[in-house]
Amino acid sequence: MLIINFLGFILCGWDKRKAVKHQWRVPEKHFFILALAGAGPGILAGMYTFRHKTRHKKFIIGIPVMILIDCTVIFTLWKIWR
Repeated sequence: MLIINFLGFILCGWDKRKAVKHQWRVPEKHFFILALAGAGPGILAGMYTFRHKTRHKKFIIGIPVMILIDCTVIFTLWKIWR
């Protein structure tokens, strides 16, 4: 989990740098796929650290929703397999 969250954090910084330089950007769907795979906290931290995508409602609402979905899935699987 630490590695995927670190990658999400770095991806936000890298995309922000590309945005400032008007270069090729990371597609938004990649952020959401990575968040659904467990990198939501890292992406959220990257968003606010680098001030990136913080004006997009899709990200302000979507990334925390992905975190809640991940937590719900983990909790449900833990309850089933416990």
